[in-house]
Amino acid sequence: MLAHRTGVIGLPLRLLAREVYDRIVKARGPSVVALITGEERIVPERVQYWVATTEAMPSVAADFVAIDEIQLCADPERGHVFTDRLLNMRGLHETLLLGSDTMRPTIAALVPDVQFQRRERFSELTWTGSKKLSRMPARSAIVGFSTDDVYAMAELIRRQKGGCAVVMGALSPRTRNAQVAMYQAGEVDYLVATDAIGMGLNLDIRHIAFSATHKFDGRRVRALFPHELGQIAGRAGRHTDSGTFGVTGEARPLDAGLIEALENHRFAPIQRLMWRNNALEFGTMDRLVSSLEAASGHELLARGREADDLAALKSLRDMPEIRDRVQDGRDVRLLWDVCRVPDFRGISPSEHSSLLARIFGFLREGSIPSDWMSQAVKRIDRTHGDIDALSKRLAYIRTWTYVAQRTGWVEDENHWRGETRAVEDRLSDALHAALTQRFVDRRTSVLLRRLKQKESLVAEVNDKGEVTVEGEFAGRLEGFRFRPDQTATADEAKMLNRVSYEALRPHFHLRADRFYNAPDTELDFTEQGGLMWGEAAVGKLTKGADALHPGVDVFVDDEAGDEIAEKVRRRLQHFIDRKVAALFEPLLSMEKDEALTGLPRGFAFRLIEALGVLPRASVATEVKELDQESRGMLRKHGVRFGQFTIFMPALLKPAPTRLRLVLWSLTEGLDEFPESPPPGLVTIPHIPEVPDGYYTLSGYCPAGERAIRIDMLERLADLLRAQDTRGGFEATADMLSITGMTLEQFAGLMQGLGYAAEQGEREKVKAAEPEAPAPAVTDEERPSDAPMTEEESVLAAETRAKWEAEQAEKRRAEAEMSGEAVSGEETPVETEVFYTFRWAPKPRGNRRPQGQSRRESQKNARSEDGKPGGGRESGKQGGGREGGKPRGKGASRKGGKPQGPKTFTSRPEKKADPDSPFAVLAVLKDKK
Repeated sequence: MLAHRTGVIGLPLRLLAREVYDRIVKARGPSVVALITGEERIVPERVQYWVATTEAMPSVAADFVAIDEIQLCADPERGHVFTDRLLNMRGLHETLLLGSDTMRPTIAALVPDVQFQRRERFSELTWTGSKKLSRMPARSAIVGFSTDDVYAMAELIRRQKGGCAVVMGALSPRTRNAQVAMYQAGEVDYLVATDAIGMGLNLDIRHIAFSATHKFDGRRVRALFPHELGQIAGRAGRHTDSGTFGVTGEARPLDAGLIEALENHRFAPIQRLMWRNNALEFGTMDRLVSSLEAASGHELLARGREADDLAALKSLRDMPEIRDRVQDGRDVRLLWDVCRVPDFRGISPSEHSSLLARIFGFLREGSIPSDWMSQAVKRIDRTHGDIDALSKRLAYIRTWTYVAQRTGWVEDENHWRGETRAVEDRLSDALHAALTQRFVDRRTSVLLRRLKQKESLVAEVNDKGEVTVEGEFAGRLEGFRFRPDQTATADEAKMLNRVSYEALRPHFHLRADRFYNAPDTELDFTEQGGLMWGEAAVGKLTKGADALHPGVDVFVDDEAGDEIAEKVRRRLQHFIDRKVAALFEPLLSMEKDEALTGLPRGFAFRLIEALGVLPRASVATEVKELDQESRGMLRKHGVRFGQFTIFMPALLKPAPTRLRLVLWSLTEGLDEFPESPPPGLVTIPHIPEVPDGYYTLSGYCPAGERAIRIDMLERLADLLRAQDTRGGFEATADMLSITGMTLEQFAGLMQGLGYAAEQGEREKVKAAEPEAPAPAVTDEERPSDAPMTEEESVLAAETRAKWEAEQAEKRRAEAEMSGEAVSGEETPVETEVFYTFRWAPKPRGNRRPQGQSRRESQKNARSEDGKPGGGRESGKQGGGREGGKPRGKGASRKGGKPQGPKTFTSRPEKKADPDSPFAVLAVLKDKK
């Protein structure tokens, strides 16, 4: 450019523009060089050379025009600006486009008579793999993609390496230059930065380490493009000095193909450029928006994502006060200039739109008043506070620096341009001092200084929680507890513990913050009451005021401090409280229902104390006292009055069941908590040693050698009510489908429920479409009254066919053993086994056996010690009439001896009380 009489150069960054400006001023003097950026404007009278950011490039006739980083034409946010300069900015004698070779085909298609010159890299770029942060070589730059990551890595490097410089895009040029100067001067050997170092910073960097290969681009989290990785990795090694690149921390190693592309600088050509119409119409706001959204009509030029200025324009257009003030094209043009003020603050689009509306209102009347400007700047002009506060004030002052640079926007332009720059400089210096104080220890690290060891002594914690000192294993960090190495000697352990805890101090705070902000999906409880964060145990549940309000004990080392322990405790308490509220919402809503009064409310509290599952035998009296209106009030909350159990179907799902057993175990003070059954099982084994109360809380009811799920038992009971239990009945396909059992297994279940099962054989009758039993319905989520699905019907048929084949094979084997000949001319008679079920509970309680007088039954009801009712077995399956002994319509009252095998029946009660429990329920109560 300096070879020409006049020239204009556009650069992608304000920092880079300032650097180039200083170089030209040094060569030609300040009187002929202008600097124009969004927040800075220096224009001497005899200007010859213009240095500007790409967005601020002036439209002047110059002999030379240059645009740097032209590949940014493909950037979704800023690309349309670079594309406009590519298509429209030309020098009178020479135009130079600087950038990646990936732009070659696109430029060749859009710009006629263009010539290309390639400059090869003089040094080599080499992949070195993954390195730990503590093993990073000197003169390294570690790249992160969020402020939190940058601060965390800078803190670790300060403790392990003595300090580092910090470079981020949010820093002002003055702060960034000060940090870079500190690194270049050798005061620190490490630089922690965002991808802001990818452009414009030519530093003495030998190694680039990526701590992540994904970033948030303002809209979503995405993987870095290969050319973006190459742009950043290219900072390592400059001119003839070779460099290396790799990954660190949680970043995964790069693919071999990508590594080869980065080392050889070969990337896919850019196929499309971002474009926006520059022939704007300012007649009305709608016409302006339409012109901005117009299509290019060229296959290589595509509209990018909606820019911030266009979004601001649409937002202001919808404001009534703006619509009333915009009268003509002049107002529309002014509104568009206001909308182009960048959102440096980044609070929210609505906040930014409100600020723009206020500025437009002032400019519509003339200019921004000095007193209002003074108050806005005065609120920002404070140099105390931490790094975040100073960074936020810097972002705020950049807005007013930008406004002051616009011609005619403020009353005293020179004053406010100088004032806003002075405030920005003061904040920049304060931020540089805060960064240096926090992340730079000019002496040896605190850890090495305290131990007075050789300089290479380093303690570190990897992502698996392993703590090492000088490469030797010292222990493991499990959650918030440090487990020292048990193989070390006493002296070694003392030194290793001191070193390890010093290294763990920042990790405790970082981990506590991460844990406190972790979603509930990362936390869980075990069936023994433990509280887990991923794979690490961080606490346990304790007995609280009641079953639904457990307490929390945390597992935090004393060295971590009370602040960490309290933060962990609060987070765990929040987690378990929300978990209980979510899984037991029906119970809690019933507790809060003020409409429940009297007997319904008392019964509701009984159900709440039992965590949603009550054997009907234990509350038989209370159930009788509830009228239909009271029951209806409880049914509205999901309470089901079953023949065996009072329960809430929503609480029988696996998650509430698992938590119910834990809460019950805490209340009972058990040392070892029972585990919940596997989800989806209709029946489970009935182990006599296990208390029946555990089966009830698990959602099952013991019956013989098996325990059946409560909701399925109620469905089975509904089917049994339609059968003649005195005259005898056979199992239907629906009964077998509900239980998922074979006929023999179903017979054992019915005997456990108090029925007599008699086996018989008969000639098999073939049917065109026989209905066969289906296996178990294993979906615990399905309501108890749901019909059998098509898939279940097919499985039921397969079960019946398999059973019939087994029976036929058995009969054939018996025939062969007995020497019976099977004639090929005669078809053997096929028989089938069937069971007849009759209600036959054991005599107990006030029910006298068949054929026994009332006086004899009262006499036999006394126990051996003479107390009445002593022989009754509480809680045993069997019980009252609601448990499965309804009276069949065609049953004989006296009951005669039926045809076929010998059977037994029980005498029915005289009154059919619908609220009385079934006989099976009485047996259950007796067992208890």
